[in-house]
Amino acid sequence: MKTTISISATIHAPIEKVWENWTSPKAITKWHTASPDWHTPKAEQDLQPGGKFSYRMEAKDGSFGFDFSGVFDEVKPDKYLEYTLDDDRKIKVNFTIKGNETHIDQSFEAEETNPVEMQRGGWQGILDNFKHYVENLKD
Repeated sequence: MKTTISISATIHAPIEKVWENWTSPKAITKWHTASPDWHTPKAEQDLQPGGKFSYRMEAKDGSFGFDFSGVFDEVKPDKYLEYTLDDDRKIKVNFTIKGNETHIDQSFEAEETNPVEMQRGGWQGILDNFKHYVENLKD
């Protein structure tokens, strides 16, 4: 049985802005990183059930990199995403509108190589970067 990890954030922005930046490959390359010494130089996706996605994540010093990739299982614009990574782990992302804010709840199945707290920290770091990116965009 796989361990499920949950993270969340409240973004001080309307759902349209949140969804657009969560799903735009161009925007993903600007926020999809857990720490300042990493980046995502390339992101591609076909945002529909059965559509594939791939985000290239690399250490900025070139020492390591990997493709974060999989297939979308369910896409409900402005509400919900569910996808399966290439290693068969499931990820669910719920978007809840609260006035002019958007709350994101994300759950994912842990992999077995790294400690759960390390994984939670990395994924929460990415979500926190997303929050910072969206909240600081000029309209």
